[in-house]
Amino acid sequence: MSDRVLIIDFGSQVTQLIARRVRESGVYSEIHPFNKVTAESLTAFAPKAVILSGGPASVTEAETPRAPEAVFTLGVPVLGICYGEQTMCAQLGGKVEGSDHREFGRAFVDVAEDCALFHGVWSPGGHHQVWMSHGDRVTALPPGFRVVATSDGAPFAAIADESRRFYGVQFHPEVVHTPDGARLLRNFTHGVAGCTGDWTMQAFKDQAIAAVRRQVGGGRVICGLSGGVDSSVVAALIHEAIGDQLTCVFVDHGLMRQGEADQVVSVFRDRFNITLVHKDASELFLGKLAGKTDPEEKRKIIGATFIDVFEEEARRIGGADFLAQGTLYPDVIESVSFIGGPSVTIKSHHNVGGLPDRMNMKLVEPLRELFKDEVRALGRELGLPDEMVGRHPFPGPGLAIRIPGQEITRERLDILRKADSVYLDEIRKSGLYDQIWQAFAVLLPVRTVGVMGDGRSYDYACALRAVTSTDGMTADYFPFPHDFLGRVASRIINEVKGINRVTYDITSKPPGTIEWE
Repeated sequence: MSDRVLIIDFGSQVTQLIARRVRESGVYSEIHPFNKVTAESLTAFAPKAVILSGGPASVTEAETPRAPEAVFTLGVPVLGICYGEQTMCAQLGGKVEGSDHREFGRAFVDVAEDCALFHGVWSPGGHHQVWMSHGDRVTALPPGFRVVATSDGAPFAAIADESRRFYGVQFHPEVVHTPDGARLLRNFTHGVAGCTGDWTMQAFKDQAIAAVRRQVGGGRVICGLSGGVDSSVVAALIHEAIGDQLTCVFVDHGLMRQGEADQVVSVFRDRFNITLVHKDASELFLGKLAGKTDPEEKRKIIGATFIDVFEEEARRIGGADFLAQGTLYPDVIESVSFIGGPSVTIKSHHNVGGLPDRMNMKLVEPLRELFKDEVRALGRELGLPDEMVGRHPFPGPGLAIRIPGQEITRERLDILRKADSVYLDEIRKSGLYDQIWQAFAVLLPVRTVGVMGDGRSYDYACALRAVTSTDGMTADYFPFPHDFLGRVASRIINEVKGINRVTYDITSKPPGTIEWE
C-alpha cells in the first residue's frame, strides 16, 4: 500500500486544495472531518503524517473544534495550517489570542531560522510572499517549539518542534497565492515524513480494478452512461475489471451536442466492446418539455424523465446486483462533512447517500477517492480518447438550458447544435480548447433584422460564452482576440440557417453564472 497522509478538516473553504497539493507530489491523502477522527480510526488509517487544516472558528472561544489528542501521541509528523497551527499550540500548552492586526490576503514572511520545512526553498533572512486569512494569532509557544518565520501580523508565522516533527504555519501553503507553498508541503510529506511519492494513476487503476472485483464477485453491474467524463471513466474501469458482467445504459435524451451520442456508442460498443443499451428517448423528452420555458421546470422534467427511462431499461435487463456511479471525492467530502460544524456551506450530492429502495441494488463507486483532474488522468490511463476525457463540463439537462426563455423544439436544438459545433471547431483549430474551462453557444429568445444577400432576414441571435476557471466556483470570460470572434461570427451566420446575429458574453462569475439558465 502507498504512503497515506491524513488531513483533518476544521472547515476551511480551501481544505480540498491541501489534498490536491499532496496528491500532486505523488502521496495519497484523504480528508476527514475533525469530529469523525478517533484514536481507533487514526490507528486504522495508519497515516505517515497528519495535516490540520484551517477553519473559520476561533480557538479563543469555548466549544470550538480541537484536534483529537491521539494525533499528538501517534508518533508521526504533524503540520498545522492557520487554525490548525492555533489549535495545536493551544492544545500543547501555548497561547492564542484575538488580534487587532488581522491579515487577509497577500502578506510577506521573514525567515528567522532554518528548519526541515524550509530546506531548499527558503533560507534565513529571506522575505517571501504568502497568503494569510486570520484574525487570531499565536502569542505564546508550547514547550519545545521555536519561531522560524514571522510576519507583520503574526509573530509566530511559522513554528517548529523538530524533535517531535511538529510544525505550524499561520499562512496557507495550499493556495496558489503562496508561490512556494507546494514545495513547502512536499518538504513536509517527503522530507519530514519520508513519503516515497509512489502514488500514481497506474497504481490507483490496479488497486481500483482489484477492489471492484472483490466487491462485485460474480454479480452483475449496470452503469448509467451519459457520455460525460465521470460516467465514461467508470464504465471503462469496471469493464476492465469484470468484462461482460457490466451492462451500460445510455439514455439519449436528444439534448446533447452535435455528434456526441454517436461518439458514445462508437467508443463503448465498437472500441471497448462493452455491452451497451442505447435508448433513444428524444421524442419522449421533447414531448414532456413541450410548452415549457421555465428553467427550473425544464431541469426537473429532464431529471425525473431520465430516472424513469433508466429504471425501465434496468428492469428490462433484469438481474443486476450493483449500480455503478461516478461519485467523485469532492462529492464525498461535502456529503460527509460534520453537520452543524464550522463549514460555512455544506451540501448533499445526488450521487451520495444511497438509492431508492425500489431499485434494490448496491452501489459501486470506484472514483469516490479522486478529484476531477485525477479522473481525467485515469481515463487516459484506461485508453479513452482525449476528445472524451478532456471534454469541457456539460450540464445534465444538456442544450435545454442553453435555449433560455423558449420552448425546446427539434428545430431550435438543431440550430443551436450547428452554431455550437462551429464555435468549438474554431476554438480547437486555434489551439485554445485546453486553455478554456467551458465554451458554448446560447440561442437567445430574440429575433433580429438582418440582410442576407439582397433579402431581409429575421432570425435568431446567438450568444457565445467562454470562461476560464479552476473549479467552476468563480470564472472570468476568456479574452478572445477580435479577429477570432469575427471569424466565428462570420462562419455561424453563413453556415447556420436561422441565425443572423452573434454576440460575445463578457460577464464574470460572480455576478453572473457560467450557464445562462
